[in-house]
Amino acid sequence: MNMIQTKDTKFYLRFGTPEDAGLVLSFMKKLGQYQKMSDKIIATTEGIRKLLAEEKGEAIFGLYKGQTVGMVYFCQTSSAFIGQTGLYIDGFFIDEAVRSKGLGKIMMSFMSKLALDRGCHRLEWGCLDWNEPTLQFYKSMGAYDVGNMTIHRFAPEQLRSNAALF
Repeated sequence: MNMIQTKDTKFYLRFGTPEDAGLVLSFMKKLGQYQKMSDKIIATTEGIRKLLAEEKGEAIFGLYKGQTVGMVYFCQTSSAFIGQTGLYIDGFFIDEAVRSKGLGKIMMSFMSKLALDRGCHRLEWGCLDWNEPTLQFYKSMGAYDVGNMTIHRFAPEQLRSNAALF
């Protein structure tokens, strides 16, 4: 297992593998519970394993004193607006017991470095409007909200309905 040493000698990062699908899912369930959206986490271990195996998604885990305490799940994107690539964080969670130790900042710093190393020009993610502690954390690192956009989505049933129109 390749470990990446961070500035905190007790904190290491490692990239996830398809075998970590269950661990990704457990962190997504923790995130869903924190966001009061547990019912929205409908992924399966098999689905996550497939995403990781096909490199359609990636995970990075944070290990503090040997325990896995954080995860970032992300994928690469591209934009016709700027003609460049970026990384999109779909899930980011640090266990409550180790929050305020700077581990989240280390993980976001690593994600920023990874984006640059991959030739990306931006790192993006979503955050619920009511989640003030997390919004403040992101702002403290220099993040800004797009503010003039609402994300819209077609779920599977709308996809099928709209595809039938073609």
